[in-house]
Amino acid sequence: LLWIMTDLLYTEKDLVTSLKDYIRAEENKLEQIKRWADKLDSLTAAATQDPEGFLGHPVNAFKLMKRLNTEWGDLESLVLSDTSDGFISNLTIQRQHFPTDDDQTGAAKALLRLQDTYRLDANTISTGDLPGAIHKIHMTVDDCYELAKIAYTEVDYYHTELWMTQALKQLEEGEESNIDMVTVLDYLSYAIYQQGELDRALELTKRLLELDPEHQRAKGNLKYFEFQLEKQNKAEPDEDEDKKEQVTNKTTEKKQKKESRQTFSLIPERKKYEMLCRGEGIRMTPQRQSRLFCRYYDNKHNPKFLLAPVKQQDEWDRPYIVRYLDIISDTEMEKVKQLAKPRLRRATISNPVTGVLETASYRISKSAWLTEYDDPLIDKLNQRIEDLTGLEMDTAEELQVANYGVGGQYEPHFDFGRKDEPDAFKELGTGNRIATWLFYMSDVAAGGATVFPDVGASVRPKKGTAVFWYNLFPNGEGDYSTRHAACPVLVGNKWVSNKWIHERGQEWRRPCNLSEAD
Repeated sequence: LLWIMTDLLYTEKDLVTSLKDYIRAEENKLEQIKRWADKLDSLTAAATQDPEGFLGHPVNAFKLMKRLNTEWGDLESLVLSDTSDGFISNLTIQRQHFPTDDDQTGAAKALLRLQDTYRLDANTISTGDLPGAIHKIHMTVDDCYELAKIAYTEVDYYHTELWMTQALKQLEEGEESNIDMVTVLDYLSYAIYQQGELDRALELTKRLLELDPEHQRAKGNLKYFEFQLEKQNKAEPDEDEDKKEQVTNKTTEKKQKKESRQTFSLIPERKKYEMLCRGEGIRMTPQRQSRLFCRYYDNKHNPKFLLAPVKQQDEWDRPYIVRYLDIISDTEMEKVKQLAKPRLRRATISNPVTGVLETASYRISKSAWLTEYDDPLIDKLNQRIEDLTGLEMDTAEELQVANYGVGGQYEPHFDFGRKDEPDAFKELGTGNRIATWLFYMSDVAAGGATVFPDVGASVRPKKGTAVFWYNLFPNGEGDYSTRHAACPVLVGNKWVSNKWIHERGQEWRRPCNLSEAD
């Protein structure tokens, strides 16, 4: 999380200051030693010109005894003195807060996930040229190599290839590094071989052997790749090149026709989710768009909003999603964040079978729960939600505050419990989640949208606003079109707080319609 990592930045800044103090102490020590050496150098040079004449002077004889008996001992103590104590003790204290290997692997995986979701090439990431980024920092050959190594350890040869290729590119451009080209080519050729591209693997192995003719593994791989390629070529039918090209063209044409017929609804959910995160595939025709409006809203003349109605705008028609603008102030948002920060823990999900809360790889964020007992502001926000939605808050869940750092996401899910999950909210005793209210408490430079893959809707975070939708129809049945996801944060820091509103207490506030099907 960015706010936790901010503390790490200050820790590193403190360590740099401590390191500079150590360097200064070492420089002072070396300066003293150097002055002593220079003085003795000139003295002994003159003395050895005429040793007997020099020592014939009683002061010189005394000073020689004094130097050898006392001053060289003092110099020895100075040389052996340790000026690193302050820095080492500071480093030891701070090390307990350092990230672990798992943290580094997690950060690498987040970067690879962002690369896939937003279709970024390795060079774009390496040069730091990300949309909305203010501080553009370059990745070194070592950085690219380490990222590729982590992918390799995860048996992810696709990303191993991408990042070893980037490391190779930067080496070829003349960047200095402790990582040599032979090492990179060794990993790269193997990653490409694992993806079935024998031709390229063989070509890279030959290039490796040009640089290091005695590389034992490469020599073995060369023979193996040549053997496998020959075996593969024999297995293929002998075809005329024109015929091959003709077949390829027909296949490509057939594939394009098939893709053109494929509608958005037939695309796998994961692809739809990623498309919407990139701003593609949003299914809102101009005709439907023209039916969306913005308005001043007082929720049927609620006394609190008669003189100062709030700004409300339609975000989507089916499911009906509305956004409230300027609904939470900067002061209120900062207070909520400050209340939440000490309590933030890795976000959990409710196991659909057992109902038990647990962590999951598809929800990467930290969250905290706040009640009206924590601060009067929470009661004030709950009342505001009740006044605007007209729904009872006594049976709602506590206000959940979530922070998504870079790479933070929540993959497609339902907020309500489905029929095959009868115990989803049993312990609460307040029925199913009838509606969701979501405050956006930060702007996000890039990424972080809330998307609804089934209907092709995308809602961008906007600081100080909130979105609201019903998860259930008036008859209590779940609205499956409300399946939604939080896209990975590409650049920036995403703070949200949500209120899950439950069925109990809404019987007279949102009664069933006359039609059973509604």
